[in-house]
Amino acid sequence: MITSKTQLVGLLGHPVSHSQSPLMHNAAFAELGLDFAYAAFDVEPERLGEAVAGIRALGIKGVNVTIPHKVAIMPMLDEIDPLAQRIGAVNTVVNRNGRLIGYNTDGTGYVRSLVEETGIDLREHVVTMMGAGGAARAVAFTLAEQGVREIRIINRSRERAALLAEHVGTIVPTAVIDPADGKAAIADATLLINTTSIGMHPQVDEMPVQADWLHPGLIVSDLIYNPLETRLLKEARACGARVHSGVGMFVNQGALAFELWTGQTAPAGTMRDIVLQQLTKTSS
Repeated sequence: MITSKTQLVGLLGHPVSHSQSPLMHNAAFAELGLDFAYAAFDVEPERLGEAVAGIRALGIKGVNVTIPHKVAIMPMLDEIDPLAQRIGAVNTVVNRNGRLIGYNTDGTGYVRSLVEETGIDLREHVVTMMGAGGAARAVAFTLAEQGVREIRIINRSRERAALLAEHVGTIVPTAVIDPADGKAAIADATLLINTTSIGMHPQVDEMPVQADWLHPGLIVSDLIYNPLETRLLKEARACGARVHSGVGMFVNQGALAFELWTGQTAPAGTMRDIVLQQLTKTSS
């Protein structure tokens, strides 16, 4: 039950109707008996400043930040954690006595999930990545710091891809690939990662690459978790590639955000179970 003492947290994004974050976090709060409540707020880009002012005015404890606000929100905050500053994107905000501090748990959550679920040694991999937005920045920087051999970035906006490549290229060899040359950039890659929203519910029939670009030598990883298995992952599985869904990243980044807000260890197992239950239910 929500009372005057309940601490509110939430999600800022556009759209947010597909998000499993409220279900996941509220289950975690209930598990630990914490007087917190999580809600999703659909915020159009031109109203982001008003939403941030609302966090301050209402004393909201913190928020997750998703597409398309991860970069745009940064100048509106009082402080940026060094990792988030290096990545250039924020996915979690903590309100500490009126000061809004931005963090990024995406990259750490992603890499933890990828390694746990596939057992791969990242140092052996050539990565082709679709997208250059906030999530892509987090993933690229974290993979670079983990020592992947090479990163290739394919993005509709070459300017944004070039900016990311310039920064990540100080750590590992990084190239910007024209979308028209995507097939060649995937042909000798070993890890393909979709960081875009292409294929997300409700546009479940869309794919960020053509099916005939995929090959059995790939691990195909999709940050999307709704649907549980995107068309990209289905096509990858059909051609003999290994697949990695976005559920693990979603749960891990959420658990890290939970700990920043509450100061307590997140019940990650409960969080994962509730998300999988819901996604399995909606896809059946």
